[in-house]
Amino acid sequence: MSYTGPDLDPPQPRRSPLRRPLTVAIAALVPGALLGWGVYAAVGGPDDGGAGTDRAAGERTSQAPSSGAPSSATSSATGDAKAPTGSSPSPTASTRQPSASASAPAAASGPLKGKVVVIDPGHNPGNFRHTAEINRKVNVGTHWKECDTTGTATDAGWPEAEFTLDVAHRLRTLLQQQGATVRLTQDDDRSYGPCVDERARIGNAARADAAISIHADGSGTGNRGFHVILPGSVHDGAADTRAIVAPSAELGERVAGNFVRATGSAPSNYVGGGTGLVTRTDLGGLNLSTVPKVFIECGNMRDGADAALLTSGAWRQKAAQGMSEGIVSFLRG
Repeated sequence: MSYTGPDLDPPQPRRSPLRRPLTVAIAALVPGALLGWGVYAAVGGPDDGGAGTDRAAGERTSQAPSSGAPSSATSSATGDAKAPTGSSPSPTASTRQPSASASAPAAASGPLKGKVVVIDPGHNPGNFRHTAEINRKVNVGTHWKECDTTGTATDAGWPEAEFTLDVAHRLRTLLQQQGATVRLTQDDDRSYGPCVDERARIGNAARADAAISIHADGSGTGNRGFHVILPGSVHDGAADTRAIVAPSAELGERVAGNFVRATGSAPSNYVGGGTGLVTRTDLGGLNLSTVPKVFIECGNMRDGADAALLTSGAWRQKAAQGMSEGIVSFLRG
């Protein structure tokens, strides 16, 4: 496969003949990103979570990829999280900030001063040690489902849970520089989880102005690109998303448009019809949210070309930048 390894930047992928129809589709959906997407098309730039994809097993056998650009860190298939990898790999040698997931001090000033953003790094690096706990069922409003899963991994063994934390740290730094108060649902500061219902409650309790859950998909080889998952209208049991459907859609569109512009990555070629946007009603992290919230699958860890991007620190910084700019755009109106 084309995994380039932790210390190398991945090669630029060839421009697909489908790029131009993808350009038209996302430009129509995300007016605020027309300029960025137009530049992308011109130059040919490259669980919850997922949508009916296969979570293949991935034993953690390699150390974390290079960190690339500076960050605050030193280092979706059928549900709110990916299917367990089924292995008990050894932790990577990377170190991580000891800070708790509670809000770090926000910048003294900035366009997001007074705004609260909750970042939900998908899964937890310790989940594989607690299979009984993460397999217990929780109520997500429409049905019962597993508390959490271990997530997927690249073919080289880098876990999704490490990826999501790294991007979350980078995103936190960028948002704090804009003046926002930021809280993470977990920062590898607990042995497993939290469960998908608790992840939603954390955002609700914080009265977040925006919340985003970060993931990477585990689909088949050849399935490439990112997609943003929006909450559908649900009113069942403890779930009532009717008030957040519209603002979440706006948040998702802005994140998608800016993600394209910042990373040069194309929308998913296997879900979303080329728009990069997918609506779902089965994810507890969305169903139980009372604040505007979206999920983002940044790419497919099981595809070599996408894995080369996801394992690049420089690319992860661009991914965080795109998410940050989308959130800032949404919160500033």
